[in-house]
Amino acid sequence: MAIHLENVGIAVRDLEEAVSFFTDLGLTVVGRDTVSGEWTDTAVGLDGNHASIAMLQTPDGQGSIELFEYLHPDAIETEPTLPNEIGMHRVAFSVDDIDEALAIAAKHGCRPLRGVANYRDVYKLTYLRGPSGILVMLAQDLTKG
Repeated sequence: MAIHLENVGIAVRDLEEAVSFFTDLGLTVVGRDTVSGEWTDTAVGLDGNHASIAMLQTPDGQGSIELFEYLHPDAIETEPTLPNEIGMHRVAFSVDDIDEALAIAAKHGCRPLRGVANYRDVYKLTYLRGPSGILVMLAQDLTKG
């Protein structure tokens, strides 16, 4: 059986805010839609499922995220995920300039949880809170140019 990762889905409080954050980091919107109906109820397992969605892709075409804002049922606010919690954890991106990526994130009010770490002079990396409290990891490969 062949298997391929299609995307990572992330529920957000404000779709436009999240799209703005991720497109500023360099992702491209490749599609938008509003979904509802029996097929979504069945697929997602929620009666009356109705959501606005945006599909975004990394510049290399290898990674995709699907952002969705629930219109019905109401979205459930929870505390932001902590790095050591079981379950969906974070979305990670390789960047060629972590300082530039952090400057872009800062324009959206997003800053590292603690700072930027150096992993064995191979990676500079950090976790930050993105829109809707999403944990986002940014990593720069120091072995490349």
